Amino acid sequence: MFWGLSEALDLYQEYFNAHKTVAKTLNILLFGAGDPRHIIKTMAKMYKHHGGRVNFFILDGCIEIVARNMMLLGIALENPDGFHLVRKVHLFMDVYGNALLRPSTHQYLIGKAKTMLKLVTDDEELQKLAPCLNIERLRYRERDGLENAFNFLLPRDGYVFDVQEYWTGRVRKLLGSRYDYRDGAFDWDLNMTLKDREAAQICSQEYRYWRETGIAFTYPEYEQCKPNKTLAAGLVRNGDKYLHRGYAGDIQTGPFCTFGLKTSEKLMMNSVHGDNDYRATDITERNLLESFHELQTRTAYVHDRTVSRKYGSVKLLMGELLKYDECDEVAMRDYDKPWINVNQCQVYFLSADDIFTLQNADVNENWQNFFDVIFVGHNYFPFLKDTFAQVLRENALLILETKLWTIERKEEMQKFENKLKAYAKQVNLTPVLNYNALNLKTSILRYKKIADLEVSLENN
Repeated sequence: MFWGLSEALDLYQEYFNAHKTVAKTLNILLFGAGDPRHIIKTMAKMYKHHGGRVNFFILDGCIEIVARNMMLLGIALENPDGFHLVRKVHLFMDVYGNALLRPSTHQYLIGKAKTMLKLVTDDEELQKLAPCLNIERLRYRERDGLENAFNFLLPRDGYVFDVQEYWTGRVRKLLGSRYDYRDGAFDWDLNMTLKDREAAQICSQEYRYWRETGIAFTYPEYEQCKPNKTLAAGLVRNGDKYLHRGYAGDIQTGPFCTFGLKTSEKLMMNSVHGDNDYRATDITERNLLESFHELQTRTAYVHDRTVSRKYGSVKLLMGELLKYDECDEVAMRDYDKPWINVNQCQVYFLSADDIFTLQNADVNENWQNFFDVIFVGHNYFPFLKDTFAQVLRENALLILETKLWTIERKEEMQKFENKLKAYAKQVNLTPVLNYNALNLKTSILRYKKIADLEVSLENN
């Protein structure tokens, strides 16, 4: 919840790699992806795919995550006037992966929330500012949920989200008697589990600090002190206050995997005696700089490594977390300029009811043979039925997220991966790679739908 556990993908390129054919228009379903990383990466690379178009369909069961995804897309597509590229990247990283925010980010969210409220309550405003978004399939109760989520970001007395208390409570409950020795437990999870599973770019200091505080992305010049209310779930209006479930997201892996483990800048992956030159935080910054540059300019990005600081082996002095007053700031400006328009892409938000209706041809046959690419988050795999394959077009690509980048026991991780493979075989999908022969450690499995005759020939 709140971020995925696999790398960001250019899904248009993924389809081409699987079939070696250029598609004019792709319908892509993100089924419980957790965040908009694939949308951002694909949109950023669309300038390379001349004549191609992509329709994204976003399906998630939690309306607060839908609101958060819209907010993160709003940051990525924020009008560049008045926004330096590095500032926009750090703003995104703050909202994306930190339980506590910088005051400047907190102030931005207040102003942006007012604009987002207009977008979800006024169709004309939506078309004016963010024509790439479509919320027509959301039920009225879900639109009310979006309104609640954006209202909750405003600095009012009853809109309290004590994320530090929720985070500490979750960590205490998870570790039990090991809580007093939590530094050792955190080191074990990172060095004996995650690093063994191709996540070596995560540095000990940033991981331990995130496990302790919920703050993943840090720089010495920044101080986090405001609660990140986009991490709230289960919001219910109660008079002048809101009730919610506290923090119900990941507290074991972190938001490092999606943008922070790999980069085309090979020198930034350098490591000496197990100490990385750059943290996963720094790799995340570099990859987002590339995506946001390409979104703004539709030109290739050339990284200036002087922008990236070598903090991988540096022990940063982390000060005490500051106290905050929920109502001590109001937005000094509105962020109501039109978003960057990637006219090759459209984003449709689906109702949570569609988790079941799109798999039931008797209820809604419009989804049959509709999607060219589907990405399924690991938490949403249990919702898949055998009839799910009916929504795939001929030659469609199905991408299933594994539990590689979790700290679950190896046996449980392998058991889950075997379930994914068994499901794909059951619905007559063929792997893009021979995973069994290659024995790869991978965060995703790729399958494609081919004609029944071809499946029969392959099985024989």
